[in-house]
Amino acid sequence: MARINLIAWDNNRGLSHDIRLLRDALRELGHEVSFTPASAPRKRRWWQKLALRWSASRKAPRYDLNITLEHASPEHLPLARLNAFIPNPEWFSQRDRKQLARYDVVLTKTREATGIFQRLGVRTLPIGFHSTDCLQPARERQPTFLHLAGASRMKGTERLLATWRRHPEWPVLHVLQAPGVGPDVDLSAANIVHRREYVADIAEIRTLQNSHAFHLCLSETEGWGHYIVEALSCGAVVLTCDAPPMNELVTAARGVPVAATPDGPLNLAIRYLFDEVALEAAVERCRRMEQAEWEQLGAAARGWYVDNQQGFGARLDAALQQLL
Repeated sequence: MARINLIAWDNNRGLSHDIRLLRDALRELGHEVSFTPASAPRKRRWWQKLALRWSASRKAPRYDLNITLEHASPEHLPLARLNAFIPNPEWFSQRDRKQLARYDVVLTKTREATGIFQRLGVRTLPIGFHSTDCLQPARERQPTFLHLAGASRMKGTERLLATWRRHPEWPVLHVLQAPGVGPDVDLSAANIVHRREYVADIAEIRTLQNSHAFHLCLSETEGWGHYIVEALSCGAVVLTCDAPPMNELVTAARGVPVAATPDGPLNLAIRYLFDEVALEAAVERCRRMEQAEWEQLGAAARGWYVDNQQGFGARLDAALQQLL
């Protein structure tokens, strides 16, 4: 058993979700897990960092391993004997890059990230990641379309809505988007239900995820892709960009990849925009799809999810055994 310390900004969004999932996985492996909160990078004051670094350097390391998520936190490095970093390439800043050599290893969530950090010349161990199981097997699924935009600006929401509005013959698209994201206008149409609100009741989210057969998850880039993987966990047919790392999660054998083109770098990642003609063809295919086919694709999606969940602990354990 190792003493492992997780370090991250607890932002009450995706990063907080990562913290909980990683903590639980490490505890299942028998490790003692602590958490040290880090401030948002732009809120860190030089004198606070200096004081913390000075205090930590005067003591013997409390932990066997620090695992820092998303942004480098060099002031916390002395807390442990070894330091690992789990970055998200799309958020990896120049500040993070300056600190990268101080970490013993980078643990990567995707093959795309593995290649990126190997090219930077750092030791890299792939672990993948995992996501919450959202399946409600008793709920009847309908051949309808769902887009959970949330608070992200990188899910292709505006272009998706514009494409859908050009096709009044298409079935209803249900969109759930946080207020304050994108144009502050109601983009509903006869075949678009556009809800701009926070839904605090997770049971309502699970109902949405499990009652729609088709999920439009047109991410421009991802560090992992929880909302894609959660859709796969529900046995949904996922339409996503046929670009890395999204196409590591969704292939033609378990979903509907949509052609996409690069739209320039975003820190260490590349942003991709779905091709509108390709999306139209994909939606046409789905709306004509027989139930047996979408159920088969959904079963394959669920199968991949289960295999990934079962394999994550083993991959994480193998990486830790190489480190500790």
